[in-house]
Amino acid sequence: MDMELEAMLRPPETPMEPYPPKVITLATGAKMVVRQVNRSAVPILLKAVRPTLDIPRDYYDVVGARLYAELLGWYRYRVRDEFCLIGQVNGYLTGIVNSRLYSPRTCISLHTLSLERGLRIGAHLFAAKMEYPLEYLGIEEVLITAESPIGFRRWMIEYGLEPREGQHELGGADYFGLTREIYFKSKDRLVAGERPVPPDLLEEAEAEIKLRDTGEIREKIVGAKEERR
Repeated sequence: MDMELEAMLRPPETPMEPYPPKVITLATGAKMVVRQVNRSAVPILLKAVRPTLDIPRDYYDVVGARLYAELLGWYRYRVRDEFCLIGQVNGYLTGIVNSRLYSPRTCISLHTLSLERGLRIGAHLFAAKMEYPLEYLGIEEVLITAESPIGFRRWMIEYGLEPREGQHELGGADYFGLTREIYFKSKDRLVAGERPVPPDLLEEAEAEIKLRDTGEIREKIVGAKEERR
């Protein structure tokens, strides 16, 4: 009986074309591999997110808690049509982004979490998160809201998004739409990366998702901003 109920509780899954990995050269010259991961990666991603849950600066705690729940829900088959991209430098995790398909026309942007500040890692990963549904999944519009001032500047202002009426499923502030027209106008300015990824870099990234310890994660998130003051 429980298995029958479980089958009813698990949402159907829409087949998706895979996201082709790419490599982005950061301001330091480091090469960040951006690639898609499946459910099997979730346990290691949760370990990386956990240290952000007590960092209130720039609402890392809110974003981290919500991302943690979304990843766990995806892992336990309680979220419909979610996908997740990650960034890695030398195998080390530098950021996580996730979204989900809402309909054949619409994608819901969920969260963007950078684990290292000052290198536009979050902006690069957000752009990849937009690139995937609009260029590879045939989506017409991505619906986006922000939970921090920096998020509003990075997404709504930099992309020139269009305000929409109604409520994003994350609640909170008003939400905006990134249409295909806006995306392709912004692409040359905001979407970076090269394909294919050199085999050695891709092999290193796929071999293992390496994590820094909690202290290093906190330093790269909190310390980077303190240094810029």
